[in-house]
Amino acid sequence: MLKSIAIAALAAASFVSIAAAQDNDTLRVGMSGGYFPFTFVQQDKLQGFEVDVMNAVAEETGMNVEYVTMSFSGLIGALNSGRIDTVANQITITPEREAAFVFTQPYVYDGAQVVVKKGNEDSISGPEDLRGRVVAVNLGSNFEQLLRELPYAAEIDIRTYESNIEQDTALGRVDAFVMDRVSSAQVIQKSPLPLALAGQPFSEIRNALPFRDDEAGRAQRDKIDAALTALREKGTLAEISQTWFGADITSTE
Repeated sequence: MLKSIAIAALAAASFVSIAAAQDNDTLRVGMSGGYFPFTFVQQDKLQGFEVDVMNAVAEETGMNVEYVTMSFSGLIGALNSGRIDTVANQITITPEREAAFVFTQPYVYDGAQVVVKKGNEDSISGPEDLRGRVVAVNLGSNFEQLLRELPYAAEIDIRTYESNIEQDTALGRVDAFVMDRVSSAQVIQKSPLPLALAGQPFSEIRNALPFRDDEAGRAQRDKIDAALTALREKGTLAEISQTWFGADITSTE
């Protein structure tokens, strides 16, 4: 039987606890609940690709899962402080994060994508055209660092956003925003805003689950990693991906 406890905490930067006692069979999973279609709240229900993946992990391992929602920018700090055990919110593996945490195998393969107001695809067709532009990224995401590593980063005015990144791009308040390719395509498909993809993805992204680099964290990582391997071999990860994206983003094959 699936042991999953869904907690929909809508207030930003809030910490949610439940009555169930914390023990070794409970995994506290942090997510923003505001990043469609990976993790979002609809009709007071927390759902999305990440939720389905973690529910499948819970079923595979027999663990309970507690979902703790808060602002995306606070998730890594909550993991560091021990308020949560891992983060399922498209956490990209970076050298800096690998130095601080231990990761499971990747379960999402994606790429960084420039998005512009519809009609501007010709003038901004990729990252090389961001010179002299105002470019938005989600606060706490790895895309700010990705832009700052470009050889012409000094020529880009990078703005960080907690919300309304798509709206401000459509209104012309910023020239573009950078997000992962999968989420960008979903936002454009579902949103009435006039937005368009600008060129092709320009950087590979591998998303995985981070854990604290201590004995308990490594033990949890190993258990969840084994579950992801089993789910991949059974085709469960691919099925979840097809449900949400109509494609398999869980494999490079």
